[in-house]
Amino acid sequence: MEAMDLEQQRQADTLARNIANVINRPVIISAFFCEDCDTAIPEARRRAVHGVTRCVICQEIAEQKAKLGWGNAQ
Repeated sequence: MEAMDLEQQRQADTLARNIANVINRPVIISAFFCEDCDTAIPEARRRAVHGVTRCVICQEIAEQKAKLGWGNAQ
């Protein structure tokens, strides 16, 4: 029974740490213009994705580059 108690305590500690990380996460302000192509980022996207720095098209390109291992895509 002791192993079960240790596992439950480990899970409780992990949950508490994850909750603290989310609560203490710094607020990142979204950009108004895409860092790659300088087009305006729509307000709906800025509200939906906190800390967004790219328009949808540039973000998709960056994700594809990262998936393929090309360049410095973030």
